[in-house]
Amino acid sequence: MGNFLAGKVVAVTGAGRGIGRAVALACAAEGAKVVVNDYGVSVSGAEPTSEVAAAVAKEIETAGGEAIAVADDVSTMSGGQRVVDTAVDRYGRLDGAVCAAGILRERMIFNMTEQEWDPVIATHLKGTFTVLRAASAVMRRQRGGTFIGFTSGNHQGSVSQANYAAAKGGVISLVRSAALGLRKYGVTANCVAPVARTRMSAEVPMKLAEMGEPEDVAPLVVYLLSERAREQAITGQVYTVAGPKIAVWAQPRELRAAYADGAWTPQRIADLLPGTVGTDPMPMLALVDAMAEAAAAKARPNL
Repeated sequence: MGNFLAGKVVAVTGAGRGIGRAVALACAAEGAKVVVNDYGVSVSGAEPTSEVAAAVAKEIETAGGEAIAVADDVSTMSGGQRVVDTAVDRYGRLDGAVCAAGILRERMIFNMTEQEWDPVIATHLKGTFTVLRAASAVMRRQRGGTFIGFTSGNHQGSVSQANYAAAKGGVISLVRSAALGLRKYGVTANCVAPVARTRMSAEVPMKLAEMGEPEDVAPLVVYLLSERAREQAITGQVYTVAGPKIAVWAQPRELRAAYADGAWTPQRIADLLPGTVGTDPMPMLALVDAMAEAAAAKARPNL
């Protein structure tokens, strides 16, 4: 047992399996009391069971830590609230909240149904909001705390997971908003975009050159939850973890601008925009081309 999170109370959603489980175990090993939340569904969001959350809580207790299981669905306001209330009722406070719950429903956008769109947005984006909404109220009163949302490199866009990509892009903007709005209360907020072998990553139709294990992600999350990260003013950031690699994503910013002398017209834009304002190359387009070439050759692209 370590002491990086000694005395802290941390809630982790999606903690029954994969990365969430690894984070919950790592937090407990570093001295935190852990609220283990998992609705216990399949990758598609079906067949909920409370057993997975209870099993991880038991695993923590067997190792000498303290934990309590909560099997609520965080895509509901009551579910997110209950995760936070459980922490406060059981341990008297909440120092960190980590939202790792997620599902997938893959479909090309022209075939995607409302039933494939809504649950993914609800689990990833609303499920992050429900916990953040409840946790931020507690952390504001405490004058301190840390929130961590889970995003993905797919926030850049996705060929067949527009629902997932939209949700993950939304999580980044939500967490950055929290970093801005909660700063004066001593609360930090960051995102982690992991690349690790999980039930969800098994569906990726390509071989990723940079790929780690769930346990590779946990140390960064522990650090971001710690006083060291708060002292170093880490907030509003997006970090990728892929095995031995940690990377930070750029903040959104304007690249180039042009100004009209008078009103813009379509013709003036056509004459000026390509050479002056230009474009920002989209790396994902090259990935799409590589996937198409590999598909034609009946192979999986190496990326």
